[in-house]
Amino acid sequence: MITHLDSVTSQIEDPFILSRYVGFVSVAAVTVYELAVKEIFIDFAKKKNKVFGTFTNAHFDRINGRIKNSDLKNEYIKKFGKKYLIRYQKKLDKEETEHLRNFGTSIESSYANIITWRNEFAHEGKITSTVTYQEVVSSYKTGKKLINCLAETMNR
Repeated sequence: MITHLDSVTSQIEDPFILSRYVGFVSVAAVTVYELAVKEIFIDFAKKKNKVFGTFTNAHFDRINGRIKNSDLKNEYIKKFGKKYLIRYQKKLDKEETEHLRNFGTSIESSYANIITWRNEFAHEGKITSTVTYQEVVSSYKTGKKLINCLAETMNR
């Protein structure tokens, strides 16, 4: 989708129209994140036990966008056990340090920004005027690294 939108947005000069694409990408990005989070936890639970997998599937059916990093840590990972929370934080800290060193951007901030921009657009119909289409795409791609840390953590 982003590849297609890149070709479309490169020809748009109207800042208002471009801001709508920022909102659209942020909504789509959070949807992708949410689906990935659900899949990671459900797959993990299914591999542990069939009944546990069924329970987890039902539990995550009602996730409703609660995927901030603090939610991931405190509401989800923590319930699977302290060792997973420690493993997740170590992986994320390592990735964060490397990404900051190599690219000068924060994985955690990028992930949080996408969620903030999505909420502002979806609930209030506004887009921060300082956010560009390129920034939202870059933040989405960088934020996926946090999801990758989660996937690596919740792998048997």
